[in-house]
Amino acid sequence: MIILLFRLLLLIALAFIIYTIYQFIVNPKRKLDTARENKEFFFHDNKENTKQNFLMTYKGYDFEGEKYLGTTDHAFEVVTIYVSAQNPEQLQGLEREDLYFMEKEILIRYPYASIEWKYPINRLMITPLKDDN
Repeated sequence: MIILLFRLLLLIALAFIIYTIYQFIVNPKRKLDTARENKEFFFHDNKENTKQNFLMTYKGYDFEGEKYLGTTDHAFEVVTIYVSAQNPEQLQGLEREDLYFMEKEILIRYPYASIEWKYPINRLMITPLKDDN
C-alpha cells in the first residue's frame, strides 16, 4: 500500500514538474527578455483586455503602449495608443525608421488606432528630415 502511494505521489510530482517547465517555456515575459537580449522585435499584448498595456521590445529597447478604447464607424475599437520608452536615457542609436517599423507593427494589430509617442521620442518624430542633396 505504501509503495502504491509513493508511486502515485511520484507521478503527481512528475506531472507538476512537467507543467512548471511548460509554463516557463511559454511565458511571454521570458520571451520578451530573450528578444531584448538578442535585440530582436517582440510584441506582447493581451488583445482581449484593453485596459492592460502592451509591451514591445526592438533592438534591445523597451517600450510600453497605453491603449484607449473609442468608437469607429462600426464598433468599439482601440483608437488611441500612447507609446513611451521604459528607459528613455538608453535610446541612443534609435532612428526614425525604427519608429516607423514599430508603428507599422502596432497598426497591424490595431488598424484604427492613432499612435502618439511620448517624450523624448516625439521630439525625434517632429524633427524635419535632412535632405541628402
